[in-house]
Amino acid sequence: MSAYVDPMIASVDHCNAMASQFPDLADKYYNVFANCCQQKLWHQLTLTMMEFYNSDNTNRPIPEGGSTYLTLYEKLVQSVAGKLNQLSVSQIASSVAFSGLSEEEGTNLLDKLLEAQNNHVAPKLYLESKRSLLQLGHSPSKESLASIYTIIKANADLLDQLIQDSPDVMIVNRAHYEMTMTYYKIVGPPEAFYEEAIRYLNYYTPVEANKTKSHQLAMDICLSALTGEGVYNLGQVVSNPMLLALKETPDVWLMELLEACGKGQVSEFKTLVNDKYPTQIASQPALVNMAQKMQEKMTLLALVKMIFERPPSERTVDFATIAQVLEIPLEQVEWVIMRAFSVKLMEGSMDQVGGTVHVTWILPRVLDTDQMGDLASRFGEWAAKVSKTKESMQAEGGALTQ
Repeated sequence: MSAYVDPMIASVDHCNAMASQFPDLADKYYNVFANCCQQKLWHQLTLTMMEFYNSDNTNRPIPEGGSTYLTLYEKLVQSVAGKLNQLSVSQIASSVAFSGLSEEEGTNLLDKLLEAQNNHVAPKLYLESKRSLLQLGHSPSKESLASIYTIIKANADLLDQLIQDSPDVMIVNRAHYEMTMTYYKIVGPPEAFYEEAIRYLNYYTPVEANKTKSHQLAMDICLSALTGEGVYNLGQVVSNPMLLALKETPDVWLMELLEACGKGQVSEFKTLVNDKYPTQIASQPALVNMAQKMQEKMTLLALVKMIFERPPSERTVDFATIAQVLEIPLEQVEWVIMRAFSVKLMEGSMDQVGGTVHVTWILPRVLDTDQMGDLASRFGEWAAKVSKTKESMQAEGGALTQ
């Protein structure tokens, strides 16, 4: 009859061996791991392991093969996984899968953990998102892309359930939307990528360690915002701190182009396109292929800006004024107005005989500081008019009773 072997002994032995091999990691990590295992301090063990897997310079090759990330997972994490928070275990497994393993090795590691999740919704969603993201990073086949699309659709309802039921929503949502935006970056269209990327930004915090990732993400969002069909409310991007990743870099021109387009600055936009950055624009196939659509978007947003800046009582505008502000031929004005109506940027009526348009509604926008100040000023004027009208009516009422 074979004697029972406590797996904790092997885990502690591994930690002691790694502490001797990497003395600089001993006191902060490996000795703590060993102590937590011996005293069954599972919460402290989890926190320390999470810090280990999220720190710089802790993943190192081991002479006998493997790495510190992989061997700790195999020798310790898997031994105590049943005693730990499953979402934390999933995060650790993901760190290992993305730590330099091949696609097959990483996928197998995540698949094995996925099989053990059963009714754990949050870890399941997280692992499926990370597994899909791993595949997307290795030139996925058509079959893989089809499988990932199925996961995206199937997990939508589960994600809504998680928002209501789980405190771990930020971790899982971040993983899900990073996966979906990466999928749409590959398959398109740009507006689908843009929508998912905007959702991802709600959970993404730029840090110095991810400077390259933040820079690429900012570029991708700018390009999709400029070229995406139906993407008009650019204020939510222009005001996002993510764009700061492009400042003081050779790609700052993309941020300037997006800001000019989002704010409806016709002259500034033309200067950037024709005079300041024609070479940079020519280097981006997406902008070259969608040049006409981008110009149309600029014109439509300039029209919205023009209407927005007018008081509600002055929103009947003649075609000649529109042509002048938008810097387009007079004969194009009618088409621009019809296009703005068709894409729901504004509502109203057009007098083609008289050459005017009356706007009753414009699309709500994300406002910058200057626009917020202008809006506050209008509210002040409106309040003053209401007060004056009230005083006038009270005076007339008093005169009638005398």
